[in-house]
Amino acid sequence: MDERGIDPADPDLAVGQRIRYFRERRGMSREVLGGLIGRNGRWVKAVERGEIGEPELPTLLNLAEALKVRDVSRLTGGGPVPTRMFRGPGHPSLGAVRDAINTVAVSMTDPPPPLGHLQARLDAAWRARHAAPDHRTVLGALLPDLILDAKRAARTYEGAERRRALSLLAQIYNLAQFFLVYQPSADLLWRVVERSIMAAEESEDPKAFGGAVWLAAQAHRDACDFDAAEAVNREGLEWLRPRITGEDVALRAMWGALHHEVAYTAARAGQTGTAWRWWDEADRIARTLPPAHYDPMTSFSQVIMGAHAVTIAVELRQAGEARRHAVRASRATIPSQPRRGRHLVEVARAWQLTGDPAATLAALDDAHTTAPETVRYNGHARRMTVELASEGSPDVRRGARNLADRIGLLV
Repeated sequence: MDERGIDPADPDLAVGQRIRYFRERRGMSREVLGGLIGRNGRWVKAVERGEIGEPELPTLLNLAEALKVRDVSRLTGGGPVPTRMFRGPGHPSLGAVRDAINTVAVSMTDPPPPLGHLQARLDAAWRARHAAPDHRTVLGALLPDLILDAKRAARTYEGAERRRALSLLAQIYNLAQFFLVYQPSADLLWRVVERSIMAAEESEDPKAFGGAVWLAAQAHRDACDFDAAEAVNREGLEWLRPRITGEDVALRAMWGALHHEVAYTAARAGQTGTAWRWWDEADRIARTLPPAHYDPMTSFSQVIMGAHAVTIAVELRQAGEARRHAVRASRATIPSQPRRGRHLVEVARAWQLTGDPAATLAALDDAHTTAPETVRYNGHARRMTVELASEGSPDVRRGARNLADRIGLLV
């Protein structure tokens, strides 16, 4: 087919042809489009030519955002599928956070904040996030000033103080990623991923660097680039290996969190043995931590490993394992409302995998009670709610429609 004569309304068009049509309509190169979603130009070319399989839903959503296409069906064909059905409309504070991240000329009129004060504000922001059911609203109010002040500090201080400022900037960018995930702004997420790694490298702070790698691996995995996720993850582990000591509990927890990320990526790729082998090693590391230890960024701890096991089993489509771990971990005392909310979404996925719509809905309701914004923006939660609203018993459909109303879904 002559690509210049493509009609996007043609139902026989392949996904790759549609992607090429909208990319060229925006005057965007393959390299630019790939960069916006964490891929490269060669991958975009292969998709457009049909040389590899069609992208999965998370990647299609990222492509739709990058191409400014509001309906995924414009890329896939078929009936309307608005992107906001899976990711929501975007948080009201997204614009303010975006402006702070994109600001180049930071005001240098005022003196830079004392680094101890900046650290205390960052620590308080993590505590506020974990305590809040609407954690994005809390972060959306704190992040703009934190980002701008950290930028000013990194540009003003020198020597060891500058390295510490860069470490704080990297950690604040890491915090920003918890706000940006599931938001309709894939390009902004990748900008923050890259800036976090750059700041952490310059800071020479192993914990900051480990955190930046941990989140970069997640971003690549969410873009379904499992090879890149694993490569980044393993490079981070090799860099940290000689720096791990028995005395530094926080760094050992980061070491364990990176082990679990390898397990998670392997599970997404369908590598059963590899996934459980890395989960076992992460669990071994968790057991060396003090029982009350809970990392504020990665949540790595003894208590989180049961929640991680649910996710691994669900991603591997192991219904029996998913059920067993869901029962065991459904009441885990996770000391973070948004993280517990996300865990309950994973429990809902486990029940859906086992074919129990009533239990699926109950877990989603629990998740919404625990952390409403987690359910409102989580793609899995939104998809399950839509499906339950049209399937199962009348009680399940009624309950799912009620939940849909509460999280802003039209069903």
